Amino acid sequence: MRKINPKSFTTATRGTSREINRQIALTLIRTHQPVSRADLSRLMDTNRANITFLINDLLEEGLVREGATGNDAKRGRRPTFLYLNSHQRCAIAVDIRATRTYLMMTDMIGKQLENIVSFPTDLEPEKFIKTLSKLIKQLLEDNEEVSECDGIGLVVPGMTDIKTGKVLHAPTLGWRNVDLRALLREEFEDIPIHIENSGKACALSQIWAARSDMHAHNDLVFVSVSDGVGVGVVINGELIRGKHNTAGEFAHVPLSIDGLPCSCGANGCWEAYISNLATISRYFGKNLSPRQPLSLEAANFTIEDLVKRARTGDGKALAALHLTARYLGLGLASIINAIDPSQIYLGGEITEAWDLIEPQVRDAIKERTLIRDLGATPLRIVPANEYPRLRGAVALVTAPAFAAPKVA
Repeated sequence: MRKINPKSFTTATRGTSREINRQIALTLIRTHQPVSRADLSRLMDTNRANITFLINDLLEEGLVREGATGNDAKRGRRPTFLYLNSHQRCAIAVDIRATRTYLMMTDMIGKQLENIVSFPTDLEPEKFIKTLSKLIKQLLEDNEEVSECDGIGLVVPGMTDIKTGKVLHAPTLGWRNVDLRALLREEFEDIPIHIENSGKACALSQIWAARSDMHAHNDLVFVSVSDGVGVGVVINGELIRGKHNTAGEFAHVPLSIDGLPCSCGANGCWEAYISNLATISRYFGKNLSPRQPLSLEAANFTIEDLVKRARTGDGKALAALHLTARYLGLGLASIINAIDPSQIYLGGEITEAWDLIEPQVRDAIKERTLIRDLGATPLRIVPANEYPRLRGAVALVTAPAFAAPKVA
């Protein structure tokens, strides 16, 4: 049961129940559209008069639109179906990574409107924002059907303050106390800007996706392995943040205190053993660092290239993947022991090799989990083409309007 915090709470007003019902109605329309008023009345277990008042308000605000008329009415007039009016409003999602940054435009139910675009990430924040702003403006100008942008959601591989919009520490970017929201607001004064840690955004994307399996598993963890490692934790259906929004930073829990150097400045962090660069370093037989110049071959070599070589019989490539898989499993075991989630989602480029590494991952989990049942915790791969980081960034913008996960 959720407890009331006696030091931080909001009292109900006369409009509280109306606002809750409004969010519920929007969520049900999103989930069941096209849906008639009569169906909505049954779904909300309320009378038609209440639904009429509710829908009239939503129509007036432009959040809902009427569409086709049904033909299956047994008596009375034929029902007019309701839809979310999502096409004229948009969200911009931004996935910031150490090597490249990706942008996606969607409507307000998360439907992609334009091709995903990307550009090399400039580690100088002011230069980065200048390039990013130019591309966002271009996306908005190119889509003539969109009349309003409801927000820009950015996900960052590091610790963020969601209230101030500051990036507190993003090791792979080398950013500390960067006021990303203020920099972007200089270009977009009237558009809400949301900033979140990439691991938490990935976890949020699974809640917002309205998966059938998600509703059966209210306790989950998302682990994203890429340039860095992001972890998001959901307990009782709510994204866990902690006092400073750093809850779930398992990437920087040490596997060995005397181990490999990590981008955060410490040694032996889990991220230092399973990131894309760590796996590529194993293949080349030397510790590569994003802070130091790479050879031409290493600079142009990706984890996808490594997986391709492993599939063509390159023993060194397969050995590198298998060792990363073992370290991945050892870290997952620590998460399982600490949280005991119903399910773990795994994303990132290395999951393209899941059929090659799954046995090593599962063996390492079983080796380190405390009881047998923990070793059988379900693992679900989220393919790269589902764009969990970008989808999480979209949810930062769209979810607050619905009776959806707590995102703030």
